[in-house]
Amino acid sequence: MYVRQLEVTDFRSWEHAELELEPGVAVLIGANGQGKTNLIEALSYLSTLGSHRVSTDAPLVRHGAQRAIVRTAVVHAGRELTVELEISPGRANRARLNRSPVPRPREVLGVLRSVLFAPEDLALVRGDPAQRRRFLDDLLVLRAPRLAGVQADYDKVLRQRVALLKSAGAARRSGGGAADLRTLDVWDGHLARHGAELLGARLDLLVELAPYVRAAYRAVAPESATAELEYRSSLGDALPAAAQDTGKADVDLLEVAMLAQLAHVRAAEVERGVCLVGPHRDDLELSLGGLPGKGYASHGESWSFALALRLGSYQLLRCDGAEPVLLLDDVFAELDTRRRARLAEVALAAEQVVVTAAVPADVPEELRGIRFDIYGGEVRRVR
Repeated sequence: MYVRQLEVTDFRSWEHAELELEPGVAVLIGANGQGKTNLIEALSYLSTLGSHRVSTDAPLVRHGAQRAIVRTAVVHAGRELTVELEISPGRANRARLNRSPVPRPREVLGVLRSVLFAPEDLALVRGDPAQRRRFLDDLLVLRAPRLAGVQADYDKVLRQRVALLKSAGAARRSGGGAADLRTLDVWDGHLARHGAELLGARLDLLVELAPYVRAAYRAVAPESATAELEYRSSLGDALPAAAQDTGKADVDLLEVAMLAQLAHVRAAEVERGVCLVGPHRDDLELSLGGLPGKGYASHGESWSFALALRLGSYQLLRCDGAEPVLLLDDVFAELDTRRRARLAEVALAAEQVVVTAAVPADVPEELRGIRFDIYGGEVRRVR
Protein backbone atom coordinates (compact mmCIF):
# COMPACT_ATOMS: atom_id res chain seq x y z
CA MET A 1 0.00 0.00 0.00
CA TYR A 2 1.24 3.49 -0.80
CA VAL A 3 -0.02 7.05 -1.18
CA ARG A 4 0.39 8.39 -4.71
CA GLN A 5 -0.94 11.87 -4.02
CA LEU A 6 -1.84 14.05 -1.05
CA GLU A 7 -3.72 17.33 -1.38
CA VAL A 8 -4.90 19.59 1.43
CA THR A 9 -6.95 22.78 1.36
CA ASP A 10 -7.34 25.04 4.42
CA PHE A 11 -5.88 22.33 6.61
CA ARG A 12 -3.97 23.72 9.60
CA SER A 13 -1.47 26.29 8.26
CA TRP A 14 -1.95 25.28 4.63
CA GLU A 15 -4.16 27.26 2.30
CA HIS A 16 -3.28 24.66 -0.31
CA ALA A 17 -0.58 22.04 -0.70
CA GLU A 18 -0.09 19.07 -2.97
CA LEU A 19 2.47 16.25 -2.94
CA GLU A 20 3.08 13.64 -5.60
CA LEU A 21 4.53 10.59 -3.88
CA GLU A 22 5.96 7.23 -4.86
CA PRO A 23 6.68 3.90 -3.18
CA GLY A 24 9.82 4.05 -1.09
CA VAL A 25 11.11 6.91 1.04
CA ALA A 26 9.86 10.50 0.94
CA VAL A 27 11.54 13.08 3.17
CA LEU A 28 9.92 16.39 4.11
CA ILE A 29 12.47 18.95 5.32
CA GLY A 30 11.43 22.16 7.01
CA ALA A 31 12.11 24.24 10.09
CA ASN A 32 9.67 24.19 12.98
CA GLY A 33 6.46 26.01 12.16
CA GLN A 34 6.69 25.55 8.38
CA GLY A 35 3.90 22.94 8.24
CA LYS A 36 5.63 19.64 7.56
CA THR A 37 3.97 17.94 10.55
CA ASN A 38 0.59 19.22 9.34
CA LEU A 39 0.99 17.16 6.16
CA ILE A 40 1.86 14.03 8.15
CA GLU A 41 -1.14 14.75 10.38
CA ALA A 42 -3.42 14.93 7.32
CA LEU A 43 -2.30 11.46 6.20
CA SER A 44 -2.78 10.02 9.67
CA TYR A 45 -6.22 11.63 9.95
CA LEU A 46 -7.33 9.78 6.82
CA SER A 47 -6.40 6.50 8.54
CA THR A 48 -8.12 7.02 11.87
CA LEU A 49 -10.44 10.06 11.45
CA GLY A 50 -8.64 11.62 14.38
CA SER A 51 -5.58 13.75 15.07
CA HIS A 52 -2.62 12.59 17.14
CA ARG A 53 -2.14 16.18 18.33
CA VAL A 54 -5.59 17.48 19.31
CA SER A 55 -8.85 15.93 20.50
CA THR A 56 -11.24 18.05 18.40
CA ASP A 57 -11.40 18.98 14.73
CA ALA A 58 -11.57 22.77 15.15
CA PRO A 59 -7.77 23.34 15.19
CA LEU A 60 -7.45 21.40 11.92
CA VAL A 61 -9.20 24.14 9.93
CA ARG A 62 -7.06 27.09 8.85
CA HIS A 63 -7.87 30.30 10.69
CA GLY A 64 -10.57 32.20 8.82
CA ALA A 65 -11.74 29.20 6.79
CA GLN A 66 -15.03 27.35 7.29
CA ARG A 67 -13.81 23.89 6.44
CA ALA A 68 -10.71 21.88 5.59
CA ILE A 69 -10.37 19.33 2.82
CA VAL A 70 -7.94 16.41 2.75
CA ARG A 71 -7.75 14.35 -0.41
CA THR A 72 -5.52 11.40 -1.21
CA ALA A 73 -5.03 8.71 -3.82
CA VAL A 74 -4.09 5.33 -2.32
CA VAL A 75 -2.76 2.39 -4.33
CA HIS A 76 -3.13 -1.13 -3.01
CA ALA A 77 -2.71 -4.39 -4.91
CA GLY A 78 -2.71 -2.50 -8.21
CA ARG A 79 -5.98 -0.68 -7.51
CA GLU A 80 -6.21 3.06 -6.87
CA LEU A 81 -8.82 4.60 -4.59
CA THR A 82 -9.40 8.30 -4.00
CA VAL A 83 -10.53 9.41 -0.55
CA GLU A 84 -11.71 12.91 0.29
CA LEU A 85 -12.63 14.22 3.73
CA GLU A 86 -14.34 17.52 4.41
CA ILE A 87 -13.73 18.63 8.00
CA SER A 88 -16.33 21.11 9.25
CA PRO A 89 -16.19 21.95 12.98
CA GLY A 90 -19.64 22.29 14.48
CA ARG A 91 -21.19 20.33 11.64
CA ALA A 92 -21.05 16.77 10.42
CA ASN A 93 -17.91 15.93 8.49
CA ARG A 94 -18.39 14.48 5.03
CA ALA A 95 -16.45 11.97 2.98
CA ARG A 96 -16.19 10.81 -0.62
CA LEU A 97 -14.79 7.60 -2.00
CA ASN A 98 -13.79 7.75 -5.68
CA ARG A 99 -15.68 11.08 -5.81
CA SER A 100 -18.95 9.48 -4.64
CA PRO A 101 -20.40 10.58 -1.26
CA VAL A 102 -20.59 7.92 1.44
CA PRO A 103 -23.24 7.89 4.23
CA ARG A 104 -20.72 8.39 7.05
CA PRO A 105 -17.03 9.34 7.13
CA ARG A 106 -16.17 6.07 8.83
CA GLU A 107 -17.10 4.28 5.60
CA VAL A 108 -13.64 5.24 4.26
CA LEU A 109 -11.74 3.70 7.18
CA GLY A 110 -9.41 0.98 6.00
CA VAL A 111 -8.64 2.52 2.61
CA LEU A 112 -5.41 3.99 3.98
CA ARG A 113 -3.65 2.10 6.75
CA SER A 114 -0.76 3.90 8.36
CA VAL A 115 1.38 3.78 11.48
CA LEU A 116 2.58 7.11 12.84
CA PHE A 117 5.52 7.54 15.19
CA ALA A 118 5.77 11.08 16.56
CA PRO A 119 7.22 12.95 19.57
CA GLU A 120 3.75 12.92 21.13
CA ASP A 121 4.08 9.14 21.49
CA LEU A 122 6.09 9.59 24.67
CA ALA A 123 2.68 10.16 26.29
CA LEU A 124 1.84 6.51 25.59
CA VAL A 125 4.27 5.62 28.37
CA ARG A 126 4.19 8.71 30.57
CA GLY A 127 0.66 10.01 29.98
CA ASP A 128 -2.75 9.14 31.35
CA PRO A 129 -4.76 6.00 30.49
CA ALA A 130 -6.76 7.80 27.80
CA GLN A 131 -3.63 7.93 25.63
CA ARG A 132 -3.16 4.18 25.82
CA ARG A 133 -6.86 3.42 25.31
CA ARG A 134 -6.78 5.50 22.15
CA PHE A 135 -3.68 3.67 20.97
CA LEU A 136 -5.53 0.36 21.25
CA ASP A 137 -8.73 1.65 19.69
CA ASP A 138 -6.99 3.28 16.73
CA LEU A 139 -5.22 0.01 16.01
CA LEU A 140 -8.48 -1.90 16.37
CA VAL A 141 -10.16 0.30 13.78
CA LEU A 142 -7.23 0.01 11.38
CA ARG A 143 -7.58 -3.77 11.49
CA ALA A 144 -11.40 -3.95 11.63
CA PRO A 145 -13.07 -0.68 10.52
CA ARG A 146 -16.51 -1.92 11.66
CA LEU A 147 -15.35 -1.42 15.25
CA ALA A 148 -15.53 2.33 14.70
CA GLY A 149 -19.30 1.88 14.81
CA VAL A 150 -19.05 -0.08 18.06
CA GLN A 151 -16.96 2.71 19.59
CA ALA A 152 -19.44 5.35 18.42
CA ASP A 153 -22.38 3.41 19.86
CA TYR A 154 -20.59 2.89 23.16
CA ASP A 155 -19.69 6.58 23.48
CA LYS A 156 -23.27 7.60 22.75
CA VAL A 157 -24.70 5.24 25.39
CA LEU A 158 -22.07 6.35 27.89
CA ARG A 159 -23.03 10.01 27.50
CA GLN A 160 -26.71 9.20 27.98
CA ARG A 161 -26.05 7.05 31.02
CA VAL A 162 -23.78 9.63 32.67
CA ALA A 163 -26.43 12.33 32.13
CA LEU A 164 -29.01 10.12 33.85
CA LEU A 165 -26.67 9.37 36.76
CA LYS A 166 -25.98 13.06 37.28
CA SER A 167 -29.66 13.98 37.27
CA ALA A 168 -30.44 11.14 39.69
CA GLY A 169 -27.65 12.21 42.03
CA ALA A 170 -28.75 15.84 41.93
CA ALA A 171 -32.33 14.85 42.76
CA ARG A 172 -31.16 12.79 45.72
CA ARG A 173 -28.92 15.53 47.10
CA SER A 174 -31.61 18.20 46.75
CA GLY A 175 -34.01 16.15 48.88
CA GLY A 176 -36.48 15.87 46.05
CA GLY A 177 -37.04 12.22 46.73
CA ALA A 178 -35.64 9.10 45.13
CA ALA A 179 -35.08 9.36 41.41
CA ASP A 180 -36.79 6.91 39.07
CA LEU A 181 -33.91 4.76 37.90
CA ARG A 182 -35.89 2.26 35.86
CA THR A 183 -34.50 3.82 32.68
CA LEU A 184 -31.01 3.16 34.01
CA ASP A 185 -31.58 -0.58 33.66
CA VAL A 186 -32.13 -0.09 29.93
CA TRP A 187 -28.94 1.96 29.56
CA ASP A 188 -27.05 -0.63 31.60
CA GLY A 189 -28.01 -3.25 29.04
CA HIS A 190 -26.86 -1.08 26.11
CA LEU A 191 -23.61 -0.16 27.85
CA ALA A 192 -22.83 -3.77 28.72
CA ARG A 193 -23.56 -5.00 25.22
CA HIS A 194 -21.43 -2.44 23.36
CA GLY A 195 -18.83 -2.34 26.12
CA ALA A 196 -18.38 -6.11 26.10
CA GLU A 197 -17.77 -6.09 22.34
CA LEU A 198 -15.19 -3.31 22.64
CA LEU A 199 -13.53 -4.92 25.66
CA GLY A 200 -13.38 -8.30 23.96
CA ALA A 201 -11.80 -6.77 20.86
CA ARG A 202 -9.15 -5.03 22.98
CA LEU A 203 -8.32 -8.22 24.87
CA ASP A 204 -8.00 -10.19 21.64
CA LEU A 205 -5.84 -7.46 20.11
CA LEU A 206 -3.47 -7.46 23.06
CA VAL A 207 -2.90 -11.21 22.79
CA GLU A 208 -1.76 -10.73 19.18
CA LEU A 209 0.12 -7.47 19.69
CA ALA A 210 2.13 -8.22 22.83
CA PRO A 211 4.68 -10.62 21.24
CA TYR A 212 5.48 -8.08 18.51
CA VAL A 213 5.98 -5.31 21.06
CA ARG A 214 8.22 -7.48 23.23
CA ALA A 215 10.35 -8.39 20.21
CA ALA A 216 10.58 -4.78 19.07
CA TYR A 217 11.61 -3.64 22.53
CA ARG A 218 14.34 -6.30 22.71
CA ALA A 219 15.64 -5.05 19.35
CA VAL A 220 15.85 -1.38 20.33
CA ALA A 221 16.89 -1.87 23.98
CA PRO A 222 18.53 -5.30 24.38
CA GLU A 223 20.22 -4.28 27.62
CA SER A 224 16.95 -3.31 29.30
CA ALA A 225 14.45 -5.42 31.24
CA THR A 226 11.67 -7.30 29.46
CA ALA A 227 8.75 -5.19 28.28
CA GLU A 228 5.29 -6.45 29.21
CA LEU A 229 1.76 -5.33 28.40
CA GLU A 230 -1.23 -6.11 30.60
CA TYR A 231 -4.84 -5.00 30.26
CA ARG A 232 -6.35 -3.47 33.41
CA SER A 233 -10.13 -3.67 33.29
CA SER A 234 -12.54 -1.72 35.46
CA LEU A 235 -14.16 -5.09 36.10
CA GLY A 236 -11.18 -5.96 38.30
CA ASP A 237 -11.44 -9.45 39.75
CA ALA A 238 -14.86 -9.76 38.11
CA LEU A 239 -13.21 -9.97 34.68
CA PRO A 240 -13.73 -13.62 33.65
CA ALA A 241 -10.46 -15.52 33.48
CA ALA A 242 -11.73 -17.23 30.33
CA ALA A 243 -11.83 -13.85 28.59
CA GLN A 244 -8.10 -13.27 28.99
CA ASP A 245 -4.96 -14.57 27.27
CA THR A 246 -6.86 -16.63 24.73
CA GLY A 247 -7.23 -14.37 21.69
CA LYS A 248 -10.93 -15.31 21.53
CA ALA A 249 -12.74 -13.38 24.23
CA ASP A 250 -16.27 -14.57 25.06
CA VAL A 251 -18.31 -11.40 24.51
CA ASP A 252 -21.45 -12.90 26.07
CA LEU A 253 -19.50 -13.75 29.22
CA LEU A 254 -18.06 -10.24 29.36
CA GLU A 255 -21.54 -8.73 28.97
CA VAL A 256 -22.89 -10.73 31.92
CA ALA A 257 -19.90 -9.74 34.05
CA MET A 258 -20.30 -6.07 33.15
CA LEU A 259 -24.00 -6.07 33.98
CA ALA A 260 -23.29 -7.65 37.37
CA GLN A 261 -20.58 -5.10 38.14
CA LEU A 262 -22.81 -2.19 37.11
CA ALA A 263 -25.44 -3.41 39.56
CA HIS A 264 -22.79 -3.74 42.27
CA VAL A 265 -21.54 -0.15 41.97
CA ARG A 266 -24.85 1.55 41.16
CA ALA A 267 -25.19 3.33 44.51
CA ALA A 268 -21.69 4.77 44.19
CA GLU A 269 -22.35 5.84 40.61
CA VAL A 270 -25.52 7.70 41.54
CA GLU A 271 -23.76 9.38 44.44
CA ARG A 272 -20.83 10.54 42.30
CA GLY A 273 -22.65 11.04 39.00
CA VAL A 274 -20.09 9.06 37.00
CA CYS A 275 -19.98 5.71 35.24
CA LEU A 276 -17.46 3.54 37.09
CA VAL A 277 -17.53 0.44 34.89
CA GLY A 278 -16.68 0.02 31.23
CA PRO A 279 -13.85 0.24 28.67
CA HIS A 280 -13.66 4.01 29.17
CA ARG A 281 -12.20 3.33 32.66
CA ASP A 282 -9.64 0.74 31.55
CA ASP A 283 -5.89 1.02 31.05
CA LEU A 284 -3.09 -0.70 29.20
CA GLU A 285 -0.36 -1.23 31.77
CA LEU A 286 3.18 -1.05 30.41
CA SER A 287 5.90 -2.51 32.59
CA LEU A 288 9.64 -3.17 32.49
CA GLY A 289 10.95 -6.00 34.63
CA GLY A 290 7.75 -5.96 36.67
CA LEU A 291 7.84 -2.21 37.38
CA PRO A 292 5.35 0.25 35.81
CA GLY A 293 6.81 2.11 32.85
CA LYS A 294 5.12 5.29 34.02
CA GLY A 295 7.18 6.72 36.83
CA TYR A 296 9.97 4.12 36.71
CA ALA A 297 11.22 4.03 33.11
CA SER A 298 14.09 6.35 32.23
CA HIS A 299 13.78 8.81 29.38
CA GLY A 300 15.56 6.40 27.03
CA GLU A 301 13.49 3.44 28.18
CA SER A 302 10.30 5.44 27.69
CA TRP A 303 11.32 6.30 24.13
CA SER A 304 12.18 2.65 23.51
CA PHE A 305 8.77 1.52 24.78
CA ALA A 306 6.93 4.10 22.68
CA LEU A 307 8.91 3.05 19.62
CA ALA A 308 8.26 -0.64 20.36
CA LEU A 309 4.51 -0.02 20.55
CA ARG A 310 4.55 1.56 17.09
CA LEU A 311 6.90 -0.98 15.54
CA GLY A 312 4.85 -3.80 17.05
CA SER A 313 1.70 -2.29 15.56
CA TYR A 314 3.39 -1.99 12.19
CA GLN A 315 4.48 -5.63 12.19
CA LEU A 316 1.01 -6.81 13.26
CA LEU A 317 -0.64 -4.85 10.44
CA ARG A 318 1.87 -6.23 7.94
CA CYS A 319 0.90 -9.75 8.98
CA ASP A 320 -2.73 -8.91 8.19
CA GLY A 321 -1.77 -8.71 4.51
CA ALA A 322 -1.98 -4.97 3.74
CA GLU A 323 1.31 -3.29 4.54
CA PRO A 324 0.70 0.09 6.15
CA VAL A 325 2.37 3.36 5.21
CA LEU A 326 4.96 4.27 7.84
CA LEU A 327 4.88 7.92 8.98
CA LEU A 328 7.87 9.19 10.98
CA ASP A 329 7.36 12.71 12.24
CA ASP A 330 10.51 14.46 13.43
CA VAL A 331 11.62 11.55 15.60
CA PHE A 332 15.16 10.70 14.50
CA ALA A 333 16.58 13.74 16.28
CA GLU A 334 15.10 12.35 19.53
CA LEU A 335 16.68 8.90 19.24
CA ASP A 336 20.15 7.61 20.03
CA THR A 337 22.26 5.73 17.50
CA ARG A 338 20.86 2.27 18.25
CA ARG A 339 17.22 3.33 18.14
CA ARG A 340 17.81 5.34 14.96
CA ALA A 341 19.39 2.31 13.31
CA ARG A 342 16.56 -0.03 14.30
CA LEU A 343 13.89 2.39 13.09
CA ALA A 344 15.77 2.97 9.83
CA GLU A 345 16.03 -0.80 9.32
CA VAL A 346 12.26 -1.21 9.62
CA ALA A 347 11.61 1.84 7.45
CA LEU A 348 13.79 0.52 4.63
CA ALA A 349 11.65 -2.62 4.46
CA ALA A 350 8.38 -0.65 4.22
CA GLU A 351 6.60 -0.22 0.91
CA GLN A 352 6.34 3.48 1.67
CA VAL A 353 7.69 5.67 4.45
CA VAL A 354 7.22 9.41 4.85
CA VAL A 355 9.78 11.13 7.08
CA THR A 356 9.85 14.70 8.39
CA ALA A 357 12.88 16.46 9.83
CA ALA A 358 14.03 19.98 10.60
CA VAL A 359 17.36 19.53 8.79
CA PRO A 360 18.66 16.85 6.40
CA ALA A 361 21.30 15.74 8.92
CA ASP A 362 18.55 14.42 11.19
CA VAL A 363 17.63 11.75 8.63
CA PRO A 364 19.79 8.60 8.46
CA GLU A 365 21.78 8.45 5.24
CA GLU A 366 20.10 5.21 4.13
CA LEU A 367 16.68 6.93 4.19
CA ARG A 368 17.52 9.71 1.78
CA GLY A 369 14.73 9.19 -0.77
CA ILE A 370 12.81 11.79 -2.73
CA ARG A 371 12.95 15.11 -0.89
CA PHE A 372 10.52 17.96 -0.43
CA ASP A 373 11.55 21.30 1.06
CA ILE A 374 8.82 22.98 3.09
CA TYR A 375 9.20 26.74 3.41
CA GLY A 376 7.05 29.86 3.28
CA GLY A 377 3.80 28.04 2.62
CA GLU A 378 5.18 26.12 -0.34
CA VAL A 379 6.18 22.52 -1.02
CA ARG A 380 9.10 22.19 -3.43
CA ARG A 381 10.43 18.86 -4.64
CA VAL A 382 14.20 18.77 -4.73
CA ARG A 383 15.53 17.01 -7.81
